[in-house]
Amino acid sequence: MSKLTDFDSGLIESLFIKYAKVNTRSDANSHTVPTTVGQVKLAKIVEKDLHDLGIKNAKYEPDNSYVIGSLPSNSEKDLSAIGFIAHLDTADYNAENIQPQIHPNYDGGEIVLNAEKQIVLSPKEFPLLKNYIGQRVITTDGTTLLGADDKAGVAAIFGALKYFLRHPEVEHGEVKVAFGPDEDIGRGAKRFPAKEFGTEFAYTLDNGQPGQIAAETFNASEAKIDIRGTAVHPGDAYGLMVNAVTLANEIVSALPKDEVPEKSRGHQGFILVTDMNATVGEAHLNLIVREFDTQKYRRHLALLHQIVDRINERYDSPRVSLKINEQYQNIGDTVKKHPYIVNLALNVYHRLEIKPNMTPFRGGTDGNAITAKGIPTPNLFNGGDNFHGPYEYVSTEAMTKTAQVVSEIVQEHVREYGQRDELPVKLS
Repeated sequence: MSKLTDFDSGLIESLFIKYAKVNTRSDANSHTVPTTVGQVKLAKIVEKDLHDLGIKNAKYEPDNSYVIGSLPSNSEKDLSAIGFIAHLDTADYNAENIQPQIHPNYDGGEIVLNAEKQIVLSPKEFPLLKNYIGQRVITTDGTTLLGADDKAGVAAIFGALKYFLRHPEVEHGEVKVAFGPDEDIGRGAKRFPAKEFGTEFAYTLDNGQPGQIAAETFNASEAKIDIRGTAVHPGDAYGLMVNAVTLANEIVSALPKDEVPEKSRGHQGFILVTDMNATVGEAHLNLIVREFDTQKYRRHLALLHQIVDRINERYDSPRVSLKINEQYQNIGDTVKKHPYIVNLALNVYHRLEIKPNMTPFRGGTDGNAITAKGIPTPNLFNGGDNFHGPYEYVSTEAMTKTAQVVSEIVQEHVREYGQRDELPVKLS
């Protein structure tokens, strides 16, 4: 079994800081692939770094903006390949001129991010900081995000590859890696080259504390409702006016009142009205539907149709139109059929004395689209926290722990050869 000191934490930290400084903020309003030039810049840096590390087959693919590479098997066993995936883009928050700051031997107190602006990262507000006492904590200067989501995952994968290259005596199957674009706007993995990647299963390293396994995600849809009213002078409105504002309010009132984000957690889903613009003459509503239970998710979508149909039945011609765009499906429905994938990670956590934390992921990852393409892909962790904002942080030790977990999963796959444990696992 590998030890944490077997991993090049200096390489992991230096690569993370280099990658964090590249502005890769994705742009939902862009129609290019990827949506921002910074992602191309970083992809080409990562491609070169893979070559320099010893992954000579690494290549950047302009058609899908993925960097793909593999470490060949050194085993005589007929082992299936395992994939590890991280994304290069960052969320919709200031990512210009990122200045990572290293706080060695963190003492558990407040971290001053920006004295001039009085921006402080405090364990009183963010209690998980206490888990990083004694570690090299990396933060921003309080004016940008950091990019640990998901450049920590990228750096950790490099750390695992470096371990195998430095220890050729360690038996392993083929390890494939992929670094992709536009995860934070839900586009990148739709172009994931699953056939070329060709692994039996994979893991994303996207968000989360050590020990996390997210083998379930929401089912997700967005809905757009357009309402056509009839605007006339209110003094002459009897029998003529159809008030789109009133119909919009009727639709919102017909939604389940307690199934909203502010009242949901764990496995509870919700319907959220994200915005509404309404006048007497027309109204427009945007909603999102999120639910783990696939049958309940379908009932929610059916409910939206029923609400719209009931209103339209009152008029000679339809006044309300509904368009639903299904965004992604719960990976748990597929992962449950392949328990070996989760059991493999759980075995490694127990071996490394990491407390497992099976949590339903209240969102989506690249694993949703990749799973839909035939490669079951749960999410592990990258060791960071407070993603998508100025209080984001990660530690060198947590990223190194991620690298160790990656390498041990590959080795556990060898140990399990011929005796795969297909016992079911409880996903939460």
